Amino acid sequence: MNWIILVIAGLFEVSFAFCLGKAKEATGTLATYWYVGFLVCLAISMLLLVKATQTLPIGTAYAVWTGIGAVGTVLIGIFVFKEPADFWRVFFITTLIISIVGLKVVSQY
Repeated sequence: MNWIILVIAGLFEVSFAFCLGKAKEATGTLATYWYVGFLVCLAISMLLLVKATQTLPIGTAYAVWTGIGAVGTVLIGIFVFKEPADFWRVFFITTLIISIVGLKVVSQY
C-alpha cells in the first residue's frame, strides 16, 4: 500500500511542477490560482511522501519520488509546454524509468 501512496506522491510532484509552468505563462489572478494549486499539490505530495517513508526505506522512497517527479515533469514539458524531445533527452529519461523500476524490484518492502 505504501508503494501506491509513494506513486501518488510522485504524481502530485508532477502536478506542482505543472502548476509552476502554467503560472509562469499566466498573469494576474489566473497566475495566483496556479500558485495556489502549486502550494496545495506541494503540501499533498510532501504529506504522502512522509506517510510512505514510515515503512519504506527513506533512500529508496526519496529516489522513487524524485524520479517520478523528474520523468513526469519532463514528459509534461515535452507534451504540454512543447519543450524539445531529442534523442539524448528521451534516452536519459528512459534510463531513469528503468532505474525507478529497478529500485522497486530490488526493494524488500
